[in-house]
Amino acid sequence: MTAAANAPAAADLRYQAHILKHVSRTFALTIPQLPPPVERVVGNAYLLCRIADTIEDDKHLPFVAKREYSEQFVQVVGGAQDAQQFASALAPRLSPAATESERDLIANTASVIRITHSFNQRQQVSLRRCVRIMAEGMVRYQEMNVAYGLADLQELERYCYHVAGVVGELLTELFCDYSEHIHEHYDEMMPLSVSFGQGLQMTNILKDIWDDQARDTCWLPRSLLAEYGAAPGAGAPLRNDAAFRLALVQLVGIARDHLENALRYTLLLPRREVGIRRFCLWALGMAVLTLRKINAHRDFVSGEQVKISRRQVRATVVCANLFTRHDRALRGLFNLAASGLPKPRP
Repeated sequence: MTAAANAPAAADLRYQAHILKHVSRTFALTIPQLPPPVERVVGNAYLLCRIADTIEDDKHLPFVAKREYSEQFVQVVGGAQDAQQFASALAPRLSPAATESERDLIANTASVIRITHSFNQRQQVSLRRCVRIMAEGMVRYQEMNVAYGLADLQELERYCYHVAGVVGELLTELFCDYSEHIHEHYDEMMPLSVSFGQGLQMTNILKDIWDDQARDTCWLPRSLLAEYGAAPGAGAPLRNDAAFRLALVQLVGIARDHLENALRYTLLLPRREVGIRRFCLWALGMAVLTLRKINAHRDFVSGEQVKISRRQVRATVVCANLFTRHDRALRGLFNLAASGLPKPRP
């Protein structure tokens, strides 16, 4: 809908395509499903988020440094600070645990940012807003002691918004910028996009409960856990016992409802937008199947035990591609996949 500001350099575009394959297998598969103009900006958005995430996840960076680099990166995305100076300062301070691909991405921040600054005004404003909100949220939760969970469901929602819901809003802005027909549903899609993001994030949180706990991290709401007698406390970490499994049922139900909103969001996309629909459907399908495994194996003790198989991933892709344009069939597939999943209490 809006003309691009500048044409990015071919070398920068080649780098973006190259590094995306190395920092995310999943998104390296899903993003190319998008129409080329959208693929370019969504790929760039993912790399911006990955840079912010690399800062947050680095265990060797002191909190003060994380805050400083997060704030600097927001300025870099906005064009108020030099990208190369930022990269040169951050790269040597990365933890030895950082992957080679993460180091490469940080070192080439300027290449990513040149593409960012080639987009039209609406795209750039949306990207800046997403990175700012995400970085502010990451700093906030770095300050908190989350070894024993978040306070309540509202705090969990806020966390999910900062790391995933805002990405849903960004994608909606980019989809609407691309298509005036999608933009017609803007007001309805925006709140659903936040719910979509929360559903995906909650699914990841539930899958990674025990892996996170090994790192002294817990993103579950203490108030809900306490209702079932499962809340962790100082010196008493969360345990996978009968009380916890009752709380898990409620959390799975909440995530399931968010994923149903994700389906509503996807079906608002015009049927002719096959690539955008597939981008959404692949993520939605894999999340529902993961929830099914969590619900069926509530005694799991690691994320690997509830990780969906490659065969299930392939089946998700095949079904989504076969029925991309068929809303009734997609509703039926969702209901089938979600059958047996609990509903949250009223």
